[in-house]
Amino acid sequence: MPHTSTTARTFCLSDFDFDLPPELIAQHPAPERSGSRLLDGSASAPTDRIFRDLPGLLKAGDLLVFNDTRVMNARLFGEKATGGKLELLIERVLGGNQVAAHLRVSKKPAIGDTMSLVSAPGHPDNVSATLLGRWPDANGALFRFVLANDAGDDPYTLMARHGHVPLPPYITHTDSAEDAQRYQTVFAKNLGAVAAPTAALHFDNTLLAQLDAMGVQRAHVTLHVGAGTFQPVKTENLSEHQMHSEWYEVPVAAQQAIADCRARGGRVVAVGTTTVRTLESWALSGQPTGDTCIFITPGFEFRVVDALVTNFHLPKSSLMMLVSAFTGHEHIMALYAHAIRERYRFFSYGDAMLLTRALSGPEAG
Repeated sequence: MPHTSTTARTFCLSDFDFDLPPELIAQHPAPERSGSRLLDGSASAPTDRIFRDLPGLLKAGDLLVFNDTRVMNARLFGEKATGGKLELLIERVLGGNQVAAHLRVSKKPAIGDTMSLVSAPGHPDNVSATLLGRWPDANGALFRFVLANDAGDDPYTLMARHGHVPLPPYITHTDSAEDAQRYQTVFAKNLGAVAAPTAALHFDNTLLAQLDAMGVQRAHVTLHVGAGTFQPVKTENLSEHQMHSEWYEVPVAAQQAIADCRARGGRVVAVGTTTVRTLESWALSGQPTGDTCIFITPGFEFRVVDALVTNFHLPKSSLMMLVSAFTGHEHIMALYAHAIRERYRFFSYGDAMLLTRALSGPEAG
């Protein structure tokens, strides 16, 4: 059931804060992908379901749009020539074996310094990273490195062999074989993300086949999710926040699937906030591919997405603002309060909810 926002107001950072018991932060996925819980926020009152109930909330002719990005083994460890330990989190692969990365180290190395990276057991590769400067410019937040090994492999190959799953900062264990499988969607295709499109982690092949059989259509877009997705907004005045940039693509096949869905009167159902950002960036800019730093807050006018499957997000995060813009701030805060009372599991390995777009109003846009 659509929800209507009726109160015009200006939102600030504290409007998106809430108290979350730390034990509700999921550290491991549910035993089965589709066995996680699903909070139905499309009903007149919050309704507790299981994720495999989703087909009953959709209808033939609806279009599910997924983000088919694939998570890289983007976390690499190493040491400087002085012996100091370091960690690289590769955000983007550039040309010429260069990468843009976050750097965690006690003392920043100098431009031109070469550091040794830890090779995987059984692969003594002599992997190195040489610092070239900042990225995307001299004042950029990321560092630009060139990666090398004895065989001259490209960064994707080096990450696949020697890298680690870049688990979110609120997951406290080191990556394992379980994470290598479960922190990846079953349809992951286009390599380039450092974080999973987590709402899609709930879909397994059995559920997808069931949706196909009932006539729910599918389309895929790509947005390479960056580490900025985990960063809280820090400015009380939302207009002062600088959103991180991510690369996206809406292929011709997805554009046609959306047009066909509109023609038959179906709903465009985005799976995940990354899919929302991709589709609305395309609609806003008219560009089917490029970099987006779209920041969706209450008042945003949605042009493509009618319904949303999403996980539960961090307090004060840009994603909390996005879902508030989509379904109404009052409604989303009530859903979160319900989820906390009912002990839903939060964040990347947590449970999901289904939202519908609020009817036009001053708050929802």
